[in-house]
Amino acid sequence: MFVDFRDQPPPPPWQPRRPRPRLTARQEKTLAAIIGVNIVLLIVAPIGGVTLLGAVALLFR
Repeated sequence: MFVDFRDQPPPPPWQPRRPRPRLTARQEKTLAAIIGVNIVLLIVAPIGGVTLLGAVALLFR
């Protein structure tokens, strides 16, 4: 098949991508605090869950 492209406008000129903006110091500290809390909860939450399961098991004994 033949496609007629004569009436089509040319594509826009190529523009390089702009670099992504960096985080500010406050945003970096907030992100580090959130990651730190998640790591602590990753360690503490299973221990707390097992303690609760143990308490429930003792109730039904």
